[in-house]
Amino acid sequence: MMENKILGLRTTIYKVSDIQKAKEWYIKAFQTKPYFDESFYVGFNIGGYELGLHPEDTPLTRSDAVVSYWGVDNVEETFAYFLSLGAEAFENPQNVGGEIVVATLKDPWDNVIGLIYNPEFSL
Repeated sequence: MMENKILGLRTTIYKVSDIQKAKEWYIKAFQTKPYFDESFYVGFNIGGYELGLHPEDTPLTRSDAVVSYWGVDNVEETFAYFLSLGAEAFENPQNVGGEIVVATLKDPWDNVIGLIYNPEFSL
């Protein structure tokens, strides 16, 4: 059997129809300015992980089957904040066991954003 070469998640990419508007939205939503800002890619460092915005050339079919969850201290508060910026609720905050709380929203480009509070998570 081969040694596990998977090191863990590094990057989540959201495809958007208007990269300039998306950049401004994500600056507000994640309260972070991009470290890389070009017309073909905008990259944010979110707690050591990459959040990338990539322009879509043609409209894409979105999938709700895959979700990246961004860690937060308070899911309900962050969920409400994203809603105030124009995100759409997808799955309301819910406890999924112990103290773990998750929720999902859709950004204005219909990408699913997951939020999670998990006090047991550590790198």
